[in-house]
Amino acid sequence: MGEKVRRVIILFLDMFTFNNGRHSISRPSPFTNIRDGFFHGLSGGSSSSFIGQWTYDVFLSFRGTDTRNNFTSHLYNALHKKGINTFIDNELRKGDEISPMLLKAIEESRISIVILSTNFASSTWCLDELKKILKCKEEKEQMVLPVFYDVDPSEVRHQKNNYEKALTALEERFKDDSKVKGWKAALKEVANLSGWPVGKGYF
Repeated sequence: MGEKVRRVIILFLDMFTFNNGRHSISRPSPFTNIRDGFFHGLSGGSSSSFIGQWTYDVFLSFRGTDTRNNFTSHLYNALHKKGINTFIDNELRKGDEISPMLLKAIEESRISIVILSTNFASSTWCLDELKKILKCKEEKEQMVLPVFYDVDPSEVRHQKNNYEKALTALEERFKDDSKVKGWKAALKEVANLSGWPVGKGYF
């Protein structure tokens, strides 16, 4: 496993134990098992065949209106300061189709951090990013680190509350039922990965 990968995970976990004078956040004990699981998963010989093909260390997938100016900006700045080459999309998104530039950035990233927030499922861009990320996880052994920002993993897994409302609206909007089914399956898959719950007031 590359040293940068290890540094990303350690930095990512340490963000939940910081004390900046206002907050003191203790990392729940399951995080240790999550960390060890990630390290174990990357230590296998099969991953070595992919070394050197990555343009970015980390790709950040997030709903801009929910987290761009809080959690995501803190995370990006922390990664950047540690020399972690991180892709973040700061462009205003227009239309329904994800841009080829974003698809290419996902393919060329070693790790994807998916920040699942309240309105994540209302963005077709976010949902298409997620499908692409999970495809790269399967085909390119990309690591995926989910963050559940102000949502419970069960909301994402079972598409409850805002996720249910967003997907119902998409079902009415798109006549292609297979597209929405694909998004639902992707949300369930990412919610079943080991991840981090983050309260809205933490950042």
